[in-house]
Amino acid sequence: MQQRWPDRLWIVRHGESAGNVARDAAHAAGLVRIDIDERDVDVPLSPLGERQSDALGRWFATMPAEERPDVVLTSPYRRALSTAERLHRAGGLPVDPTDFVIDERLREKEFGVLDRLTTAGIRQEFPDQAGFRRLLGKFYHRPPGGESWCDVILRLRSALDTISLHHGGQRVLIVGHQVVVLCLRYLLETMREDEILAIDAAGDVANCSVTEYRFDAKAGPRGGLCLHRYNVVAPLEEAGAPVTAEPDAAVAAR
Repeated sequence: MQQRWPDRLWIVRHGESAGNVARDAAHAAGLVRIDIDERDVDVPLSPLGERQSDALGRWFATMPAEERPDVVLTSPYRRALSTAERLHRAGGLPVDPTDFVIDERLREKEFGVLDRLTTAGIRQEFPDQAGFRRLLGKFYHRPPGGESWCDVILRLRSALDTISLHHGGQRVLIVGHQVVVLCLRYLLETMREDEILAIDAAGDVANCSVTEYRFDAKAGPRGGLCLHRYNVVAPLEEAGAPVTAEPDAAVAAR
């Protein structure tokens, strides 16, 4: 019987971005809006995010060639794609960037009208949405023009179907965003809403952290992916790159 799932699946959050830095500055100053000139899709890595990506690339490079990723899927957002490219340049990915699979289903959660607002800004400019979020919870609340966690999960179900169809038995790396990491855990581990929200509440997914699954032929009738590590930042710490875990813009809508 053909193996459905990859042998190994790594899920990496992008390195620290200029948006992460701007969000922290806005919150520290008590501002209602985050000062970012670019579209969210165009926000670049910060200098620290570049260092983090390089450090993680060197960590992948220490693996034997036959154990490193041979398929790379990445969000089209600049900060994610740049992270993947720097992993390659640091020697960690034998896959050439021209062969990266850029998949819009791995993009950041859409914030809609709440984009670039701080928590205080959301309460000030859209108090009704703040109320709806308290009533519905972050898992189901969908701001106008944006997405709920459930919406993200729906598109990620499709992405996982593609991975299982085309990449069974391979070693797959996904480079995405904080909510993508969490929602993939929800799907791969068949969690409930309360379980994944408890993991989210326990702490943010760190920039350039590694979450890894390994195939186990005994997990289910056709085998399955089992969690090997979650939100691991040891590669950055070993390389002396500071660890950051700032949420992306509009954290209250995440």
